[in-house]
Amino acid sequence: MKINKFFYGDLTKVLKHKKVSFFQLRLKNESFKKKLIIGRKIRKICKKFNVKFLINDDVFLSKKLNVDGCHLGQKDMNILKARELIGNKIVGITCHNSIRLLKVAVKNKANYIALGAFNSSKTKSIKHKASINLLKKARKLTKTPIVAIGGINANNYKKLLLNKANFLAISGYIWNNKKLKPVDAIKKLK
Repeated sequence: MKINKFFYGDLTKVLKHKKVSFFQLRLKNESFKKKLIIGRKIRKICKKFNVKFLINDDVFLSKKLNVDGCHLGQKDMNILKARELIGNKIVGITCHNSIRLLKVAVKNKANYIALGAFNSSKTKSIKHKASINLLKKARKLTKTPIVAIGGINANNYKKLLLNKANFLAISGYIWNNKKLKPVDAIKKLK
């Protein structure tokens, strides 16, 4: 995600469409101080539209901003340690394409589990490819909400929802779309 001069206005327009339940701030190359400044602005916009605001990979930033929760990758802080720091907030975790990781996340009481990548993505390189069969199997194993991730767009999102993904993580299609502005991209998701 790139924060440019249009971002905050675009975010406001996107959230107005009431198709977004959660917004995750995923900034890899910014300082903690810069993330705080950006996070405060986004938190205000999310609150206005009653959208849960999560921080990717940084439990300390999540705590400092007092947002709704955080998302952890497998190489980030342990979920139990994250809970100690942020208390009863949302903690989700990426489980890639692994039933074993899913079971650990469920045991550790993750609020949601992210599975994927279901499609190729320009947001990040794909190391773990997930299938619809994985989604079906995961759904049978847990009632914990499942977020499908990876290259999701207007052409492929329905299949994931029809196979019981509770939520879709859609980043590149909205924010890095070369053909559509963010508000036009969100409109394509019915």
